[in-house]
Amino acid sequence: MTEARALGGAVGRRAERTGVWFNPQPWVLLAGTLSYLLLMLRQLPCLMGGPVYKAMCYTDIRPLFYYRGLAEGKIPFIDADVEYPVLTGALMEAARRITLLLGGQTGPDVPDAVLTRTATLFFGVNTVLLFGFFMVVLWAHLRLARPWDAMMIAIAPAVITTGLVNWDFMVLAFTALGILAWARRRPGWAGVWWGLGVAAKLYPLLLLVPLAVLCFRSARLKAFGLAVAGTAGSWIAVNLPVYLLSPSGWLHFWTFNVDRGADLGSIWYVLSLAGRPVEDASGAQTWWMVVGTAAICLLLLLAPRRPRLAQGFLLLMVLFLVVNKVYSPQYVLWLLPFVVLARPRWRDWLIWSAGELVYFVAIWLHLDGALESGSGGQGMYQASVLIRIGAQLWIAGLVVRDILWPAFDPVRNPWWRDRGGPASPLLDDPDGGVLDGAPDAPWMRVLPWLR
Repeated sequence: MTEARALGGAVGRRAERTGVWFNPQPWVLLAGTLSYLLLMLRQLPCLMGGPVYKAMCYTDIRPLFYYRGLAEGKIPFIDADVEYPVLTGALMEAARRITLLLGGQTGPDVPDAVLTRTATLFFGVNTVLLFGFFMVVLWAHLRLARPWDAMMIAIAPAVITTGLVNWDFMVLAFTALGILAWARRRPGWAGVWWGLGVAAKLYPLLLLVPLAVLCFRSARLKAFGLAVAGTAGSWIAVNLPVYLLSPSGWLHFWTFNVDRGADLGSIWYVLSLAGRPVEDASGAQTWWMVVGTAAICLLLLLAPRRPRLAQGFLLLMVLFLVVNKVYSPQYVLWLLPFVVLARPRWRDWLIWSAGELVYFVAIWLHLDGALESGSGGQGMYQASVLIRIGAQLWIAGLVVRDILWPAFDPVRNPWWRDRGGPASPLLDDPDGGVLDGAPDAPWMRVLPWLR
């Protein structure tokens, strides 16, 4: 290699390059930090009392400081109902206590002016804590098989626009740590992290469905069992104490989501605006989740070659977000890591991000009432929801194609240059942990007639 360079030979495109310029970690973390700074700058109009919807800087963090009793010194779940799982409530309480240590004041007798300053300090504390979780997300993805792909998370418009709407970076961090643990063949630890994620927001529970199918297909049921045990163990460990202290406070999250009707961003809400409301949105969502999940599981089971784990994750997440009763703006963050893992192509990332940005702008204009007096009225908001859903289904369609024809998969075939054929043998599942390189189980031999 040294002689070739001395003679002027070019370094091959597959040759390993070293040095700080070719190390993704500092660049990804730097880009992520700059994105987060832009996110914080976007919050300034709201912190200065500007119109939150028109400035598109709305956040749940400051209002819930008041509405969930934190300003009065109440503890989530114990003294006040919170519509989140226990770890999100715990983060809220931890931020409140740090705020008190920094000089903030809470309580029923605290003057309004002092509470306003405390609420701003509370928001600042949460901003720092969530930045730490965001860095964990990037750190975990940097340690997967394709570390440069973490740049798609670091500079994602989804981060800059919605990163501080709610406390979602915490669940993203736990989910990413679980994916990393699974990739390193530590299924028990993967389950522990996913269980903590479920205790922060419910959606990581969906990951166990494609995991179950692919582990069944490859006879890796022991690893799946360890993941389930870890998930259940960590979830119970953080939920049981809260349930024992306040059963009604713990149950509020569950009853709130069951009783919730069609809400902003959902296809059901669009149908309602169009004059065709679905009376039982919960039942319709459940029906489509069951049917869609069954179809995805059949695809993962019967595909000619075992799909990658990230592909199954993305398909189920898209299904959930498309049929869910509500689509809050920050839900885009839930999908972002799976888009990067399942379809790491900049063109596809840009198209999907553009669809999400259209909805992000429209939801705030809709809430501000700007669309009511503008050209098109509610139709523009309804169109934005359909554009967002179309972008999500488009990404899912590309992943389905990659599953059926693996040569199109940019992870399995990173050297693809044209459609004339693959340049090298296809990889299997570099982040699949025990699934990577695993052959189909003997019982799969009875299924070829279905394929």
